[in-house]
Amino acid sequence: TSKHVQKPHAARGVYVGEIFNCKHFVRLIYHRKMVANKERAIKRKASEGGAKPESITSKQEPLDESNDEDNSNESDYESDKENLLGSIENEGEDSSDSDGEYATDDDEDDVLSFESLNSDGEEEDEAEDAGATLEEVENEAEEEEDGEDDEEADSADDVNSDSSPEEDEGDLEESSDEELEEEEEEEAKENGKEKPVKAKAERKQRKEQFESDDEPLPDDLKLGRIEDVLGTGEKKTRGLGVFPPVPKRKGKAAQDEYAAGDTSDEEDIRNTVGNIPMHWYDEYKHVGYDWDAKKIVKAKKGDAIDDFLQRMEDPNFWRTVTDPQTGQKVVLSDEDIGLIKRIMSGRNPDAEYDDYEPFIEWFTSEVEKMPIRNIPESKRSFLPSKAEKHKIGRYVHALKMGWMKTMAEKRRLEAIRRQPKFYMLWTTDHGKEEMRRIHDHVAAPKRMLPGHAESYNPPPEYLFDEKELEEWNKLANQPWKRKRAYVPQKYNSLREVPGYTRYVKERFLRCLDLYLAPRMRRSRVAVGAEYLIPKLPSPRDLQPFPTLQNLIYTGHTSLIRCISVEPKGEYIVTGSDDMTVKIWEISTARCIRTIPTGDIVRSVAWCPNSKISLVAAASGKRVLLINPKVGDYMLVKKTDDLLTEAPRSDTVDSERIRSAVQWGEVTEEEKKLGVRIVITHFREVRQVTWHGRGDYFATVMPDGAYRSVMIHQLSKRRSQVPFSKSKGLIQCVLFHPIKPCLFVATQRHIRVYDLVKQLMMKKLYPGCKWISSMAIHPKGDNLLIGTYEKRLMWFDLDLSTKPYQQLRIHNAAIRSVAFHPRYPLFASAGDDRSVIVSHGMVYNDLLQNPLIVPLRRLKNHAVVNDFSVFDVVFHPTQPWVFSTGADNTVRLYT
Repeated sequence: TSKHVQKPHAARGVYVGEIFNCKHFVRLIYHRKMVANKERAIKRKASEGGAKPESITSKQEPLDESNDEDNSNESDYESDKENLLGSIENEGEDSSDSDGEYATDDDEDDVLSFESLNSDGEEEDEAEDAGATLEEVENEAEEEEDGEDDEEADSADDVNSDSSPEEDEGDLEESSDEELEEEEEEEAKENGKEKPVKAKAERKQRKEQFESDDEPLPDDLKLGRIEDVLGTGEKKTRGLGVFPPVPKRKGKAAQDEYAAGDTSDEEDIRNTVGNIPMHWYDEYKHVGYDWDAKKIVKAKKGDAIDDFLQRMEDPNFWRTVTDPQTGQKVVLSDEDIGLIKRIMSGRNPDAEYDDYEPFIEWFTSEVEKMPIRNIPESKRSFLPSKAEKHKIGRYVHALKMGWMKTMAEKRRLEAIRRQPKFYMLWTTDHGKEEMRRIHDHVAAPKRMLPGHAESYNPPPEYLFDEKELEEWNKLANQPWKRKRAYVPQKYNSLREVPGYTRYVKERFLRCLDLYLAPRMRRSRVAVGAEYLIPKLPSPRDLQPFPTLQNLIYTGHTSLIRCISVEPKGEYIVTGSDDMTVKIWEISTARCIRTIPTGDIVRSVAWCPNSKISLVAAASGKRVLLINPKVGDYMLVKKTDDLLTEAPRSDTVDSERIRSAVQWGEVTEEEKKLGVRIVITHFREVRQVTWHGRGDYFATVMPDGAYRSVMIHQLSKRRSQVPFSKSKGLIQCVLFHPIKPCLFVATQRHIRVYDLVKQLMMKKLYPGCKWISSMAIHPKGDNLLIGTYEKRLMWFDLDLSTKPYQQLRIHNAAIRSVAFHPRYPLFASAGDDRSVIVSHGMVYNDLLQNPLIVPLRRLKNHAVVNDFSVFDVVFHPTQPWVFSTGADNTVRLYT
């Protein structure tokens, strides 16, 4: 209660909001009784002193609008106090005042203070001060009005509770007791009165009461002299009681209402907007509303010049902050700054808190031996622990494996470690592995011991002669085929042996083998070797097939690139790099006719139509249609009559075709040699192939882009380009033997086109990098492909687009493949000098896979400039095979 008696101004903003608080309610009841007693005392003394009745009336009178400005301010000041006490007296009734309740004038800054009340309760003080008259009070009030203009700013801060308690405390500290006594003496002289006798005692009493906020007020609180309460100036009486103003001192700031201490429940919060963003009021002139729902006007904000001047002139500028609720500036005290510094440095906010005070031992540190519980032990405590059992089991296993050592074992190993170490130079690694952590250790394979050939002085039989040395050098690209990886050499002494140049590389390869070797044991399959080989029929059961070389056809002066057989099987035609085409008789190996072409002959093909005798030869950029003039005379004459006159055609070829190919006439010399038609292309022709009926033939020009493939019709002497865009680097093409389909082989893929619908039917994926040749089965359902990667692939067109089977039977690039027209045979030839004949049976039952069995390797051609066999072809009726090679020969195998 002492706090509210000393600071009624703070309670003025708290009473309405916390009226239902029990603590405040008790204070309000006590305060009401105190005001009523004071009112009776004022009336009694005023009647004794002859005061005017209207100055002490308790009933509130309406204000006259014609009053001057000072009277209106005073009436407003008194009206606020009346409303406060009126709300207390009415106890729940409406305490609104129509005249002065919501006044916001500057005179409202006069702070309601009861600090001048004397709590001694002695009647002597009242008797001594009874001589005070109302005239003296009025005189003192006039003096106070003169100084109100100078103190409006301070009083406004007191009303709004914007000024900090530290500011006012600093002002109060500056005004000492001696200065207060001098001021009171001067005021007493001016009023013609002497200084009261007990003024000094009262001032000391007020100071003690201000310093000790926690000292409670006595129960028998009594009022002092009316002069002590109201001062010597004019008494302001209105309504329920007299509200003395705050004592004004010249040149000193008003006493802070929070100087005696404050608590959180007494905090005067005038702005009632709550915890909201204050930037909502940026566009308004006010910052919120007070308890009476009046707007709180924003404080004036200076510009940059005012801020600079205040920074230069005001020594407290650095400690001045702005209250975000009211916009007022608050000067922080030293205590506040010290509190902020302690919080920022992470220390305790309380300055009196000792971080190093002695520790209070709340609990004893002495161990007292006493039972914590007196529960009988359970049965489980007498049984062996399963967790301990498992733990002991792990220890036993670790001891067995050698992971854990006993103390005796550790001492023994330590003694061994300290002894000198010796290493066996010729120890073996077949013994028991000492490293127990490696289970099923696989010993590294040992290298072969050096033999006599690796000696620095080997026997003469181990040294290479010239023939062996030449053969060893030829196999430089195939070192795995060499008999030895080194050349034995002989030296007279060990000192003459030079450094081994491949030593570092061989050591590296050895380490690499050991590093990459799989360290695992594989259980062998208990199956005999004979069961691992697929069961194939015996070659004797697959006869007939060519087994021996029968004839050799010689006559060309350069390598022979291509060969073709007459449909009846009596003659063959070959093309060579010596720019000639030769006609041979099969049975006698005799060259019947030689036709020079003027350029390298890369492909020849005999027309499959047995009714005409015609050979197509690709030489350079020209395709020559030659009448070989062999066989039946009537057949030869019929062929000449057919090719003598060109048929008439009304259609005109497009410019794209005419620029790519031209049908031309032959000269007299070429006509005597048998050339009947010359077809000139715009690029070099690599292959020529006939359709099964003999009227169409196709040519391949790998460098021709989208015009790489040209299809020609002999009967109409017309050409056409089947593709409109490039399909890649085309290697060869083939016609389907039965269906109107065209097989086009590029470097990595094979496309199958329907010539009638002009659509791609299928695309085969061999999975290789470069296709060299292909051949189709006479039934048209299987395809054979040879590659430069030494692989032979069999495609089942009805089964999949991937190879049905791959054969790696060649050791070099494969140049040519061929099917036999009648027998289930196929052959392949490559640069490894080999012609391999295989059995390839295709069954009519689609559920049965083809049977592929390699039969015989025929190796008779020689290698010339890394080339060996170029082309291979079967006899149309007999199980014979022809092969051409780089050794300028044609060989017949029967």
